[in-house]
Amino acid sequence: MGVKILNKENSILNKFLAEMRDKGIQKDSMRFRRNMERVAEIMAYEISKKLNYKTKMVETPLGIAAVESISDKVVIATILRAGLPFHQGFLNYFDDADNGFVSAYRKSRPDGSFIVDVEYVSTSALTGKTLILVDPMLATGTSLMLVYDALIRRAGEPEHTHFAAAFASEQGVDYVLKHTNPERCTLWCAAVDEELTSKSYIVPGIGDAGDLAYGEKL
Repeated sequence: MGVKILNKENSILNKFLAEMRDKGIQKDSMRFRRNMERVAEIMAYEISKKLNYKTKMVETPLGIAAVESISDKVVIATILRAGLPFHQGFLNYFDDADNGFVSAYRKSRPDGSFIVDVEYVSTSALTGKTLILVDPMLATGTSLMLVYDALIRRAGEPEHTHFAAAFASEQGVDYVLKHTNPERCTLWCAAVDEELTSKSYIVPGIGDAGDLAYGEKL
């Protein structure tokens, strides 16, 4: 599986990532959500270069133009709630895609550790399609793989899956690499950080993406 890390090449992406990291700027939840959308839009554009295309003839007022159009059937899926603005950024570009939504959350154990519980899956059929599974934070990788497995059990095997994360840890990247088929999967990250805290938050990261986008949860 290929791993694409977008901030290795300087672009306007770095401005949006910097504002999302900045603890002063990120207090503006509307700006945080918009920056998450913009990172997703840039990533959607990059992923679009790897899809399949076919020639379509388009009639203009003055003639006929041959246009290359995406031939893949795309499904965008995300994990509630933090993934919603990231998902919207992809949907802004793949505006005719089908969609999937999964509810997954951390359930704490008495010893302070946690397990990930997947409760709800709603998705279009995936068999033979291109799945773009988006999650803004790829920490340990456990949640992403559990959600991926739940989607496949519910809706079938995609032809190819693009995993997309705004911020990832090296540990999370390694976990996804070990638990996916390299022939059928690609991982895209805007930035990859080195560390995880004992509670599996990415360092330096940004904090809790869901809280920053929608307010602190109980």
